[in-house]
Amino acid sequence: MTTFAENERLCRVGPNTPMGNVMRRYWMPACLSSQLPNPDSDPVSVRLFGEDLIAFRDSNGKVGLLSEYCMHRGVSLLTGRVADGGIRCLYHGWKYCIDGTILETPNNPDPRFREKQKARSYPVREAGGLVFAYLGPREKQPPFREFAFMDAQDSHRTIFRINHRANYLQLVEQGSDSSHVGVLHSNTARPSWMTETFTKNTDELNPAGDLGHDLAPVLEIENTEFGMHYAAFRKAHPSGHVSGERQVRVYPYVMPTIRFIPAPALMFTVFEVPMDDEHTSTYIVAEGKNPLNRAYLAKMLGLDDPKFWSEETFEFTAPKRARFHQDRRRMREDWSGFPGIAVEDAVMGVSAGPIADRTQEHLIPSDAALVRIRRLLLESAQRVEKDGDPVGVYFEDCRPLAAPTQLIKDGQRWQDLVPQHKRAGVQAAE
Repeated sequence: MTTFAENERLCRVGPNTPMGNVMRRYWMPACLSSQLPNPDSDPVSVRLFGEDLIAFRDSNGKVGLLSEYCMHRGVSLLTGRVADGGIRCLYHGWKYCIDGTILETPNNPDPRFREKQKARSYPVREAGGLVFAYLGPREKQPPFREFAFMDAQDSHRTIFRINHRANYLQLVEQGSDSSHVGVLHSNTARPSWMTETFTKNTDELNPAGDLGHDLAPVLEIENTEFGMHYAAFRKAHPSGHVSGERQVRVYPYVMPTIRFIPAPALMFTVFEVPMDDEHTSTYIVAEGKNPLNRAYLAKMLGLDDPKFWSEETFEFTAPKRARFHQDRRRMREDWSGFPGIAVEDAVMGVSAGPIADRTQEHLIPSDAALVRIRRLLLESAQRVEKDGDPVGVYFEDCRPLAAPTQLIKDGQRWQDLVPQHKRAGVQAAE
């Protein structure tokens, strides 16, 4: 069981907190590139690890990330003018470039004053439709990570961002929980669940279609140089009578909050990014073998209905006071009364409250992966407090990482399916 003190240590991500210091050591998404579509486009408010920041694209097309508040009198730069190579505060006209250099102070023309001051700024990198930021110590900045979706054509990639009122760890854990797939996502994982038979969902874009026939997967877990991976074993066939082989899906988990969800024709890369202790931005990057139909994916995820999600603000909009807009009459025909996978996940994450109370849990063997994630995060916090490096921070190339689902013979090593996943040491199952 997780203690209250451990839960606080895991969940608090603001400045100078143990987990906040861990999160700041990695490159993490700050916003979508599409939020800054053109040079000198409107600035974007960014909330990251409890800090209020402003992102803008200058006249040369380069992105900057600064403290949201003007150094002069502390007003927000969200209303600022973006032009002529910088962002200018409306109040007194102070102008900043992307690295925080003060270019102009109209109400104090003395250049010596400007030369001594600089706004707080952070390094950024753009890749794969995302703007990544690094908020940690400059002298410890790790190499920028590469993911397979960064190499995809624009037509083969689409991104959904969902802002939840829930701590990041709730969303990390539910996404790493293999046993919930065949239950919560019964509508798509086993559409014939009402008849107690198994009919496979053959949609090649559906990530749950292969996992609905066995609701009690057995996990084997190993630490890796990027974090950890685990194998979820299920019966090879719905009847369970075939011996000699098992189905296995391998889940790589990249520290601190990144996971991969495979479907036959595409891969989802998911980032859970803490905005603050009680809010999280989930970035779902879909990369397909063929051009993707964003509208189709939105419907599959349940994100085509504004009652649940706003394309403009990215907010998950279904309130608890309205039972998250659950359709109870619809539950006569499907499992959840919710329209899609992402909405079902969002409801579960938000319904636990802004910060879940883990002292009241009753964990079982299928929860072993989330227990391992907590250990990796707590270990990382301890390392950083001793001026060390968090787990996996220097792991750079995520492109070869894989999440296969296939049948294997009894006695066959699942690790042989992913030889590119280098182990950090032999770890016994939880």
